[in-house]
Amino acid sequence: MNRIALLLSAAVLGLSSSFVAAGDYTLGSLEIEQPFARATPPNAPVSGGYMTIRNSGAEADRLISGEAAFADRVEIHEMAMEGDVMKMRQLADGLEIPAGGEVVLKPGGYHVMFIGIDSQFKDGETRNVKLTFEKAGSIDLEFEVKDIKAMQGHMKKDGHGNMDHGKMKQGG
Repeated sequence: MNRIALLLSAAVLGLSSSFVAAGDYTLGSLEIEQPFARATPPNAPVSGGYMTIRNSGAEADRLISGEAAFADRVEIHEMAMEGDVMKMRQLADGLEIPAGGEVVLKPGGYHVMFIGIDSQFKDGETRNVKLTFEKAGSIDLEFEVKDIKAMQGHMKKDGHGNMDHGKMKQGG
């Protein structure tokens, strides 16, 4: 009897280690952690999506596109300083996820842009999005909508409370 209990316990432990925490996803060598989107005011035409993408593989991959039923377009963007001006631009070639590395998509940096959204994003809702990677393929994700105040912890600040862009990777 003890032998059966031991085998059953080992099987349960083995299965539980293959599960990823709620809000985390795995696609090949890519791990996508806690995707979330910014809540919007009524009639806003856009929102941003954020997450951390880790690549445990030996080759770089690239986030190249996305699609969502609630948006006309899903684009990969970055915000970067050009001189003294913060500018946002689409990354036409996508966003590289380096081998053995990670990329953090966050307010004020890289992000997924939902353009032409069909309704207000409200705190606590979820939105389904399909992201496509050059090598790993496509994955369906659920983005939790968060209020801007909840997101402020994700923004890096300098000593004066201003967003710190000094260490942001420039270019694409």
